[in-house]
Amino acid sequence: MSSWFLALVTAFGLVFLLELPDKTTALTLVLRTRFRAAPVLAGSAVAFALQAVIAVALGSALTLLPQRLVAAAVFVVFGVGAFLLFKEGFSTPDTDEADGSGGTATTTSFRRAALTSFGTLFAAEFGDASQLAAVGVAARYAQPSAVVLGTFLALMSVTALAVFVGGKLANRVPAHLINRGAGVVFTVFALLALWQAVA
Repeated sequence: MSSWFLALVTAFGLVFLLELPDKTTALTLVLRTRFRAAPVLAGSAVAFALQAVIAVALGSALTLLPQRLVAAAVFVVFGVGAFLLFKEGFSTPDTDEADGSGGTATTTSFRRAALTSFGTLFAAEFGDASQLAAVGVAARYAQPSAVVLGTFLALMSVTALAVFVGGKLANRVPAHLINRGAGVVFTVFALLALWQAVA
């Protein structure tokens, strides 16, 4: 087996296993319950492509960034997201029931949904275990293109699973409940990031 292919398979396997139980999967599922699949996948693809390149090209430099600074930035992103979700979830609880639609997945523009997905997932992946795993694989095999491709494919595979599950959920659960549930998820991630920033 060639070194390039081995690096690709190793990167894919490690990142896929790390991402399945990770916050990125939960966030993708939440994003899909709020937006259509196409913009979520588009925003995710750009975020994950950038993250894979950063992990391989600047991986060693990432470990030099102050962990508290990264955690504080993640706290702000998730804190603002939680506030907006709760505001929307508690402001109009009956509108989605009145029109018979289960979720808000079709009411947001493609651009806004893609940008929201990109920003949320890019911030969530910054300094994540899967990014560090990609750094390690790149250092071991010295095959940057294989590691970038393997990492990207693994992240998108997990994202596609979350998008599929989130789409099923959006068709069965009222939008205001999805917003409130998403607000809880974002609050938990914000509090975890705050703990990392001050601990």
